[in-house]
Amino acid sequence: MDSAKSQPAADRPSDRACASLGGKLSIVIPAFNEAERIEGSLREMVATIDGFGIDYELIVVDDGSPDSTFASAMRAKFDFPDVVRVVRYDRNKGKGNAVICGSRYARGEYVAFIDADMDLHPRQLPRLIREMVERDADVVIGSKWHPDSVITYTPLRRTFSVGYYAMVRALFDLPVRDTQTGMKIFRAEVLHRVFPRILAKRFAFDVEVLANAHRLGYTIVEAPIEMTPQRQLNRVGWGAVFEVFKDTLAIYYRMHILHYYDRDVSVFPATTDGDHEVFVPEGVSRGEVASTVRSASADATG
Repeated sequence: MDSAKSQPAADRPSDRACASLGGKLSIVIPAFNEAERIEGSLREMVATIDGFGIDYELIVVDDGSPDSTFASAMRAKFDFPDVVRVVRYDRNKGKGNAVICGSRYARGEYVAFIDADMDLHPRQLPRLIREMVERDADVVIGSKWHPDSVITYTPLRRTFSVGYYAMVRALFDLPVRDTQTGMKIFRAEVLHRVFPRILAKRFAFDVEVLANAHRLGYTIVEAPIEMTPQRQLNRVGWGAVFEVFKDTLAIYYRMHILHYYDRDVSVFPATTDGDHEVFVPEGVSRGEVASTVRSASADATG
């Protein structure tokens, strides 16, 4: 276990930090092939975040899963209709696309991203919130490299992380050591300016978002995390590692050679709702939702 501390990085919920956030928190949860986990994860998230005393919503985005991820998420929506919202589209387009899609429906002044697999438990959110409030930050990211972080990490993943950090630092001079950890909080205004510029929808999405936020002058800080992998096998293979490095170099080329990101945001291509998502609206009857779940389950198993 990699840590300079023996105590976990996760805090007990800080009522003072959460209460001083001063706005609604929208939490976007991208999910792909998470049928076995997503319902339980959502119930755990609601039970945890309810204790923070904040106004919040959970927006699950089914990233074109061929399994019954959507149906499982909808079962949680049955029981928590006031805080759980579900979005889906039919073709897998990558985690970055799912995050952008979910953020379009966010109603909060703050938007967080958290992975569906619960490697990073939501009880850690108050620490990120406290960093945002106390340091008046625009973006707070969970960091495996923070000295107070507690992580369970294989030597291979650690080696990859070190190499990628060195590459990102050299290319973009970001004021952070870790871009890939799946827990981040943004002021919504940051995403409104950054997302129209984003082209990477998969592996280098986080780097492109943070590099653009930094280039636009927003303050980015790190917070410690406690990370415990919930899967025995990592879903990121060598092909994905190659794509990460390739896409990261492409971001550098766009930023420093083409100056693509320096254009006025109004000239970037607009995305319409019909381009990439089907939204399950609020206010539908339980019977209508049940019918949707049955249909989704049939599609996944048929």
